Parts: sequence; C-alpha cells; structure tokens
Amino acid sequence: MKQRLLFLMACLSVFSFLQAKDTLSLYKLLAAENEIVKQYIDEVDEKKLVEHAIRGMLDKLDPHSTYLTPDEVKKTNESLLGNFDGIGVQFQMMEDTLLVIQPVSNGPSEKVGILAGDRIVAVNDSIIAGVEMTTDEIMSRLKGPKGTTVNLTIIRRGVDAPMKFAVVRDKIPVLSLDAAYMLEPSIGYVRLNQFGAETSEEFQKALNELKKKGMKDLVLDLQGNGGGYLNAAIDIANEFLNHEELIVYTEGRAYPRREYVAKKAGLFRKGRLVILIDEYSASASEIVAGAIQDWDRGVLVGRRTFGKGLVQRAILLPDYSMMRLTIAKYYTPTGRSIQKPYQSMTLNPSLRDSVSTPYSHEIYERYQNGEMIHRDSINLNDSLQFETKNLKRLVYGGG
Repeated sequence: MKQRLLFLMACLSVFSFLQAKDTLSLYKLLAAENEIVKQYIDEVDEKKLVEHAIRGMLDKLDPHSTYLTPDEVKKTNESLLGNFDGIGVQFQMMEDTLLVIQPVSNGPSEKVGILAGDRIVAVNDSIIAGVEMTTDEIMSRLKGPKGTTVNLTIIRRGVDAPMKFAVVRDKIPVLSLDAAYMLEPSIGYVRLNQFGAETSEEFQKALNELKKKGMKDLVLDLQGNGGGYLNAAIDIANEFLNHEELIVYTEGRAYPRREYVAKKAGLFRKGRLVILIDEYSASASEIVAGAIQDWDRGVLVGRRTFGKGLVQRAILLPDYSMMRLTIAKYYTPTGRSIQKPYQSMTLNPSLRDSVSTPYSHEIYERYQNGEMIHRDSINLNDSLQFETKNLKRLVYGGG
C-alpha cells in the first residue's frame, strides 16, 4: 500500500507540475498498477515496479530527466560539496554504461591514465554495462577505503580491445581550480575543472595573485569542465562583464523568462580574454563561455562544446527519493539555446541511423564526420545561427 501511495504521489507531482488536464490518464495509470499487483501470476516487487514506472515516464521526456533513489539523493552532490574515498572520476550513466566525463585532476584515475570519454564496463569481476545497475550500486563498487585497489575494464574510442586499469583508491579532494600561473610576463592562465561551492572564492584568489605578478591578459581553461552550480557560473562571468550585461536566461513552458545579469564590480573587466573549450565543456562552462562570446568580451578557442543546457527541478517524493525534471532551458544573451537537439543536428545523412543518431552517440558522430580535426567538416543547421551583440560575428547554438 505504501508503494502505491508513493506511485500515486509521484504521478500527482508530475501531472500537476505539468498542468495535465487529462485526469483519466492518471487514474488509468494507477488502476493498471493496482491490477498488476493484485492479479499477476507471480509475486510482484511493488517497490521496483513503481520505480520502473517512474523511470519509464521520465525516459520518454528527455535524456536528462531522471529518478534517484533515497540513497542516490544523499550521494548525488558529493563531488561538489566534500571529500570522499574513491577512484576520482566525474561520470554520467549513458545507456547503461558509465561514461567518464572527466577524471579528477591529480586523482587516482588520472594518474593511471584514464581519460574523459572512457567507458567503464566492469569493476573487478562485476560487469556494470548493460545490466540496469543503479548509480548507487555502481558507486558502491567504485568507492572503498583509501589504499585499496579496484580493477577497471574500460572501452576507449579508437582502441579495439578492452583496457585494464588497477586504480588505488585515495582521498578525493574537491577543488575547482587545477592550476593558476603566468604563461608569459603579462599573460595569466587559470584552469577550472568544475563549478562548485568554492569556485568563485578560489578563482578570485587566483586572479588577485596573478595580477600581483603583472597579469594583463588571461587564458581561462574550461576544457573537460562538465559544469556544476549555476550560481558559480554567474559569479565567474561577473568577473568579466560590465554592470547589468545579461549573462544567461532561463525559459520553459510553465516558467516565464528569468534573467541573470552582471552586478558586482568584476576583477577582470579589462584585458584580453581567451577561453579554452572542448567537447566535454558542458552546462555551467557553456554558460560562461556563451556569455563571453555573445558580448564579444573574449575569444573561444577549441572544439564545439557538449551542449548541456537544461534547467532541472528537484522534486522530492514521500520516501525521500527524487525526480530531476527538466522545466526550462538555458539561453545565452543572444538567445542561443545551450542545449543541443535530442537528435543529431549535423547535415551528413550518411552518418545517421535510419531515423536519427541517438543522443548518447552525438559526440562520437563528431569524430566520425571529422570535425575534431577539420573545421570544414562542421555542418550545422542554419536555424542554430546567431550574431554576437557587438561585432555581429556568426555563432551557433546547441553546443
């Protein structure tokens, strides 16, 4: 009965939130679950049945709306808020496979050679790819006491055979700033690996130190930075833009436009600025890079970014599980959607499936069509074209 109540509350939350008018559909769903539990030939695990139903609904919406169990809720912010013992990777589950977004700088995984884009398919003797294992179950295998060893099997693009790595677990420091030093007598360099709770403070300290050393121009490295907190991205962009200049805005069907603008006196509003990006620069990284590009405040150098620009609302359910439901999108100052289309947006039909390229394969498609090597191989839809605010340069949305 408790699980049915959870299921009903989840349904009510989703349908109420989306302002559903077809209440018959809601009762139909509840009635189906009730009859399955009462009449199915075998004993039914109602908890799992309900969780699968919630996941099934969210799977039909977009690639980033997800369901988290109570234990997953407790652990989901760990990489941004504290220290823990583990292998030191930021990852995302893509089609039942653990995709490494980036290894923690100087962490155990980076030291043995694990790279962004690697797919972990086995941990010790346990296969974790394609077995519908929860994030919590996977993390329980990756984490462990400092000094213990975990054996990983990895699939890497361009390498035919699976690769084996022995990673010694260690205390994982959660730092946003990997490096800050002078490249040349007047050029500073700062690398950020994420946008966490302390990023703004770390960045301001680094800027002040570099200024004391004579920095006039800055290279900000966001390569491999998978994002983090919106507020941290706003704070970083604030350091470069003029007062009241738009940084980013959000908008969704049920949520009106909300703007975030530069407010405080930034530390680096003069001087040349270059931002380094690649295909794994995502979310908060794209907010900062997009704002700088749209206002012609600096130049972006590197590859087309990932294209993750969805605003998600955390909806807590009665048993303290959670849905992360997409409610809006992020837009740069010129109106570009940061989020890439859920289907392939390139114009090379020979590289697509019969219908479209799966969302999770889009990065690999970029390698296939040659855009990682040749700029001329980037063929984007004209609907993604925009002009920057001041110099009217041609730019694109969707990553």
